[in-house]
Amino acid sequence: MLLPLIAIGALAQSTDTKSAEAITPSERLVWFAQSTVGPASLTGGLISAGFGTLLNRPREYGTHWEGFGDRYGMRLTGVATSNAMEAGLGALWGEDPRYYRAGRDEAFGKRVGHIVKWTFIAANSNGTVQPAYARYAAIAGNNFLSNTWREHSEANTTVALERTGLGFAARMAGNTFEEFWPDLKQKMFHRH
Repeated sequence: MLLPLIAIGALAQSTDTKSAEAITPSERLVWFAQSTVGPASLTGGLISAGFGTLLNRPREYGTHWEGFGDRYGMRLTGVATSNAMEAGLGALWGEDPRYYRAGRDEAFGKRVGHIVKWTFIAANSNGTVQPAYARYAAIAGNNFLSNTWREHSEANTTVALERTGLGFAARMAGNTFEEFWPDLKQKMFHRH
């Protein structure tokens, strides 16, 4: 477990961010709100709850609309808890949770690498990058904490670890959306 963190730390130390200013408390609040109830997050919830209903996970919820709603609500509470933890710890530790785009001038492969890297690193208040410790604590902490109110079939260490991995995958999906959506929107609506 320590070796991957050291490797990410070495990668982060060698990477410069764009000349972004440190996040302000109001920008942190906007990040929290957008990441929790913004269109991308709410759409992700529809997909997550849909697959959960299709696969009937957890089985206690069933495969009907009420079960879909229970899954959607459970995911939303998890996202809100995780984002609150990341925003709070990040404020204490000077960690910026925002994603910075590589931009359309970069090659596709480089943009994909940027998306993956920024899933695990964050800028600190100096503008240098480091492992995203607040994110690690928030995603893992939320998924283990939520075992206390989840259905019995998914309130265990194995499933909490699975949800933690899915939490990082969801962050990567969000970064992908932020990286490519502005370009797609411009092409679709022909705006310059």
